[in-house]
Amino acid sequence: MSTVLSFWKNSSVKRKRIFSLFFIFVLSVMATLAGTLVPLSEEDASILSSQTSQLLEANTDLASLSSAIFVNNFRLCLLMFIPVFGFVFGLFVLFSTGIALNAVSMGQELLPGVPLTPIIALLALMITPIFWIEFATYSLGMAESVWVFRRLTQKRWYYLRWTAIFIGISAGLLAVGAVAEAWMILFM
Repeated sequence: MSTVLSFWKNSSVKRKRIFSLFFIFVLSVMATLAGTLVPLSEEDASILSSQTSQLLEANTDLASLSSAIFVNNFRLCLLMFIPVFGFVFGLFVLFSTGIALNAVSMGQELLPGVPLTPIIALLALMITPIFWIEFATYSLGMAESVWVFRRLTQKRWYYLRWTAIFIGISAGLLAVGAVAEAWMILFM
């Protein structure tokens, strides 16, 4: 344990930020995986699946679906930037995402006669650029939540400038991700 602490203390701030971002990214994937493992009844899965399909029915063209996806994802991401709360909220959102993925995959087939399991659905999602864009952005928000809390307790108010920059980067990444996700939903 002392080796880990000395490693952390001897690292530059830049490396600490990269390590914390990577650690939170791994936690995010684990939270989503845990959500996919939650057993659901057919009724619960049906309710969650219908809520997901309502978004698709309300937005049938690329622009409106992209906008709806962006607004939803950016709203969640902004909440993840709130000191301390954002970290916990982000893990809850990603756990809930796993549950929704579980619900959507229930009753679907990978191949004729082969059911689509939630784990396979998560692995399929992980090979898309959407997964990497959204999870990197959410991890950035949650990591920033912890860093902002630390810097504000140290009375380093100027650090909020970096938070504003990271929110802008997150908005750009989520906009690209929303267009890619809408395109995949509508045209694939």
